[in-house]
Amino acid sequence: MSKQNKNKTIIRKKNIFKSILKGFLIFLFLTLFLPALLFLYFIKDLPRPEKFDEGLIPQSTKIYDRTGEMLLYEIAGEEKRTVIKLSALPDYLPKALIATEDKSFYIHSGFDLKGIARALLYDLKLQKITQGASTISQQLIRSYFLTQNRTLKRKTRELLLTLELERRYSKEQIMEWYLNLIPLGGNLYGVETASQQFFNQPAASLSLAQAATLVALIQSPTRLSPYGQNIDDLLKRKDFVLDNMVKIDFLTKEECGIAKKEKLVFQEKENTFKAPHFVMFVKDYLETKYTKEYLQRAGLKVITTLDYSLQVKAERVIKEGVEASKYANTNNGALIALNPKTGELLAMVGSKDYFAQSLPLGCVSGKDCLFDPQVNTTLSLRQPGSAFKPFVYSLALSEGFTPQTYLWDAFTEFNYNCSGNGLQSKDRYNQDCYHPHNYDGLFIGQITLKNALAQSRNVPAVKVLYLAGLKNALEWVKKFGISTLKGEENYGLALVLGGGEVKLLEMTLGYSVFANDGVKSSLNFIQEIQDGDGRILEKMQVKRVKIMPQEIARQINDMLSDNVARAPMFGWNSPLFLGDNIQAAVKTGTTQEYKDAWTIGYTPTLVVGTWAGNNNNTSMTRASASIAAPLWKNFILQALDQIKTEPFIAPQKTYTGKSVLDGSFLGNHSLLYYLNKDNPTGSGTSQADSQFANWEAGVQNWLSWY
Repeated sequence: MSKQNKNKTIIRKKNIFKSILKGFLIFLFLTLFLPALLFLYFIKDLPRPEKFDEGLIPQSTKIYDRTGEMLLYEIAGEEKRTVIKLSALPDYLPKALIATEDKSFYIHSGFDLKGIARALLYDLKLQKITQGASTISQQLIRSYFLTQNRTLKRKTRELLLTLELERRYSKEQIMEWYLNLIPLGGNLYGVETASQQFFNQPAASLSLAQAATLVALIQSPTRLSPYGQNIDDLLKRKDFVLDNMVKIDFLTKEECGIAKKEKLVFQEKENTFKAPHFVMFVKDYLETKYTKEYLQRAGLKVITTLDYSLQVKAERVIKEGVEASKYANTNNGALIALNPKTGELLAMVGSKDYFAQSLPLGCVSGKDCLFDPQVNTTLSLRQPGSAFKPFVYSLALSEGFTPQTYLWDAFTEFNYNCSGNGLQSKDRYNQDCYHPHNYDGLFIGQITLKNALAQSRNVPAVKVLYLAGLKNALEWVKKFGISTLKGEENYGLALVLGGGEVKLLEMTLGYSVFANDGVKSSLNFIQEIQDGDGRILEKMQVKRVKIMPQEIARQINDMLSDNVARAPMFGWNSPLFLGDNIQAAVKTGTTQEYKDAWTIGYTPTLVVGTWAGNNNNTSMTRASASIAAPLWKNFILQALDQIKTEPFIAPQKTYTGKSVLDGSFLGNHSLLYYLNKDNPTGSGTSQADSQFANWEAGVQNWLSWY
């Protein structure tokens, strides 16, 4: 062989080797490296199934009444869910699911190979991905981690995650997660939430037919919804589920036939938002403490103090009472009920109807609505009228005055720069003169503190505030929980007649101090909060603070519960009188121009406050003065049918050793003539006081008339 031919042979062999090597490398690339690259591409940013173990399945926070059974509201994000253990469910529920969605569930390792082959042939025929053969495990992965898009990348990621899921967890765990995650219509997720919504019962007590119905919904939750137009299709699908259970021996034909004949009753799609103003009050607290995002996924169980039966009664009383009071231009009302011993909020009605339309139509909420339904008026700033008086009287009693101390109910000018005859409207400094009148337009002369408060006489009340001290009164009411009043410079003596703005909730809580023998119990509206695993996060603790000696509280109770004492103003059978067998202390309040009407009353076991008026402060008519009291009476009588009450403990007779305080008549002089207002039980008088001349003038003028 020539040298040239030999070289050609060598070159030919080298080319063959190169071709073989190239082909081998291509083969390696196609069989090893390309799949590896594709694998890396598909698993990029792939979520991990171990997240299931991290408790990330979101479930709603639920707010309940005091029994822990009446659901008032769910705080949920896009998914409303309550997690339930598989062991708590009837065994035919997962069996119905397996029979319909994944017959090989306990056999396969995540995939139904026959189903995949069948779906693949169908997709190849249409030359696009349309049909799936998803197992329960695949559906779970898709629902929790992936989108519903039918793409190669998504399906590959689904397969990988499903394999990992099956490797890590038992079939029972996978089944439990699936039953808690599956969408069943609207924002309902999981069988427990759907069972409560559709059948008004926990999933643990579902019948076979009901369980099959929930499984039937999985195919098309919206189209087959019990609240939609395709109820017949839903029932047919339910029967289909039952038939499938028979085919794989989960049911006998006889059991199937009985289940098919069961008449299903779906709960009406009702508003599950109960006690709305109370719920929003609780929700605001929860969101402040735990954040909105946490509440939407944490699955907390919030057991409140609300007595739902009382709440229903309260809502009805306010709605019907306000509707019957339109003749007085009254468009709204509110109510608070508390347990004075524990501070528990039992009922809260913030308007006559949370779900009604504002009035007038087109008004701006918070600005010009007569009736603003979603504004919680129990938390709104309103003037309380004479309902403020008991706080001031209790202060005076604590300073040494007694229920039998006499005052003059006579025309009195309280601006000492104005003449005592009431003929001026402005003083020399252009300040208003101030000479209040009583509701009945009369002045009745000497009257005890007890009768003056019981009959709600205005002139004696203003004198009591002056004697007790305006600054002292503002500090005093803070102890009762009244938080909205400002500094002394913002008020005058009209404060005792309701010249400051307060909240119905705080006023009612303040009255509970009298009902509880001078002890204030902290406001409580949550009994207990449990996390999703039942661990207690919060538990109600009643904090008690002694505000005044019990004798003073008992004196106020006696003054406000004595029907004989108040009869001259209110009559013997007024709405303030609950009958001979129920002793209740009560005080009304009406503001100037009839913008607010209040009644707050109590027994030793229950405090109830009511308000009537218009949200935008439009005046009612004079007849509105008698609206809040019937609301109060109507509700408290119903409430006392279920809350055991007891009579007040009578106060002991008080003696200071100073006759003018202990009930002696004042003769022809005002009280300032006899004592030092800053030290009433001590020595001295107030004859040099700036008010003395006008108080004396009032007495003399009254004597000249009568």
